[in-house]
Amino acid sequence: MNELPKIGCYKFLVEPFHCDFSKRLFLGHLGNHLLNAADFHSNDRGYGMNYLHTVNKTWVLSRLTIEMSEYPLAYETINIETWLKSVMRYFTGRNFKITNEQGNTLGYGKSVWAMIDVETRQPVNLLDVCNGIISTFIDKEKECNIDKLSRVQVSETASLVRSIDTHYSDVDMNGHINSIKYIEHVLDLWSVDWYQQHTIKRIDVAYVAESHQGDQLNFYLEPFTSAQESEHYSVRITKVNSHEAETEVCRCAVYFLK
Repeated sequence: MNELPKIGCYKFLVEPFHCDFSKRLFLGHLGNHLLNAADFHSNDRGYGMNYLHTVNKTWVLSRLTIEMSEYPLAYETINIETWLKSVMRYFTGRNFKITNEQGNTLGYGKSVWAMIDVETRQPVNLLDVCNGIISTFIDKEKECNIDKLSRVQVSETASLVRSIDTHYSDVDMNGHINSIKYIEHVLDLWSVDWYQQHTIKRIDVAYVAESHQGDQLNFYLEPFTSAQESEHYSVRITKVNSHEAETEVCRCAVYFLK
């Protein structure tokens, strides 16, 4: 496994039922492709979910940014490159590059991951797993040509715009609400009419806490003015259940281009 290259490249078909009315790939499905590429890359190199589940550990996504200059069309094939930018005691930074069949760059992604113990839900020292093999695959030279992961700012005056219940299809293999489901629920705050006039340029997501099936999710929306071309909105997601007070679980910043 140590002989594998630091950068992995994985091919994905843009399936037609993963596309919106414009015949372009939903951002949520693109996010799933990025996470699948991360999973393939880590499994191939010995520190992925296939191994971790045998020792009661798992990866959890802490931060995610996706920035696109163009979205691929139905039936096109895309390539996703992924590599580790950094490894710290409890977190690792992973980057992505998305290209089409012609080799043109469509966008980039950046992410931060933590490893936790499945039973205690506490963080695990990454360098204690597999004798620190993860650190041998860091590539600090390859460029990811988008701005760094930004802090998502949402004030207390943000407006409650939607509340939803969570169900079976929201839950992933780790037993909590799927990371990409939050993104899909956030993007549903705007109508088809809005998306006929706007394109998602970038999304920043900060995952704060876990939520589970049966929790009610509340979405608080706040618009921001910008001197640039983009329209910027921030969203705070909280959970409510019968066991605890309202708790923040996720923050998103979405940047649209007209």
